[in-house]
Amino acid sequence: MSDSYVIIGDGIAGASAAETLREEAPDAEITVLTDEGESLYNRILIKEYAKGKLPEAPISIHQEDWYDEHDVDLRLNTVVVDIDVDEDAVRTHEGETFEYDSLLLAIGGTPQQLPVENADADGIHHFWTFQDARNIKESVEGAEKGVIVGAGLLGIDFAAICGAQGVEAKYLMRGDCWWRYALSEEGAEIMHEAMRERGVDPVFDSGVDRFEVDDEGHVEAAVDPNGERYECDFAGVAIGLNFNTELVEDTPLELDDGIVVDEFMRTNVDNVFAAGDITTFNDLILGEHAKNGSWGSAKEQGTIAARNMVDYGSDEFRWVSSYSITHFDFPFLSFGHPTLGDDSVEATTGENEWRRVALKDGKVVGGVLIGDLSPQSAFKELMREGRDVSGQTDRLMEPGFSVDDLAATTEQ
Repeated sequence: MSDSYVIIGDGIAGASAAETLREEAPDAEITVLTDEGESLYNRILIKEYAKGKLPEAPISIHQEDWYDEHDVDLRLNTVVVDIDVDEDAVRTHEGETFEYDSLLLAIGGTPQQLPVENADADGIHHFWTFQDARNIKESVEGAEKGVIVGAGLLGIDFAAICGAQGVEAKYLMRGDCWWRYALSEEGAEIMHEAMRERGVDPVFDSGVDRFEVDDEGHVEAAVDPNGERYECDFAGVAIGLNFNTELVEDTPLELDDGIVVDEFMRTNVDNVFAAGDITTFNDLILGEHAKNGSWGSAKEQGTIAARNMVDYGSDEFRWVSSYSITHFDFPFLSFGHPTLGDDSVEATTGENEWRRVALKDGKVVGGVLIGDLSPQSAFKELMREGRDVSGQTDRLMEPGFSVDDLAATTEQ
């Protein structure tokens, strides 16, 4: 009798797991359950669609017939309401029961809503799904003034969308610069100036105390904690994710800001695995449990999870993630865990060129590159090797840096 695999979630983590399971277990029964109404699409490209730069067609990755061709039972618009790890079964909102030999949870997160008055008003958007992108595109095309909240990697997508659609916007940030946990003011100013050139004005030490709405319930202004009022008919909020752990809170699965898994993507329940944004995983490079929401990381986790569902212990997750921003005239890339570490080194290396490397115990754990991305391979290699660069961190800032520039005595 063939094994039965159930995957909850059809994002890149769940879909890559389905692909790998079909390769590794040709005769297995594979079922994918998703609450979305469409099959896998490229979450990276939906921001280009919202900017008006791409039509819908190139964004889809797996059409529904892909699942038929690979004998994968895809269930769209299906909400899982119960997981019974004792009976090895999941139940849906329509009362269907799916039994499994192994289960993969690729259930991701849901955008956080601002806990302020009128946060759910018409014209206020969060950005996560393709349907979100469609709603944003329609709304921003008819807008004149915008407000953006959330000074991180998703918030800047809203800034780029407003800029591309000709919407004058205020970008309200709680701190003194964009992504202040990973950038200093010096590096962030490059990003600020690029926003200003596109009609998006960063406002520091700000935020939202409440939204004001018109008689029809549509947003018309944001008021910050300082009492400043910013008129808007479009607002984008990107303040982080609430991880969808409510589905497993009544199960024995270990939770810690997500579902805890080992380096093989297995939870503390032997036949239950997790992958993607939802995981708090054993990061073999960092040497501790960590989270990572990048597309590449989620895809790799899905692949690794599937291999270990078939043969546990066969492949470990060891990955240096990266995240790029392509909205401006210069490239931007973060890698690893740029907000972690106990030390850092940074430098401006040219016009619109800046870099910062985060360190922990003398080892590279992440960083940010603006303008010049050429050192990324070297920095990632240092991370993978776990090399101690103590006493040589200035060399990391040199133009044309390569691993060979470091003394051989730093090898561990």
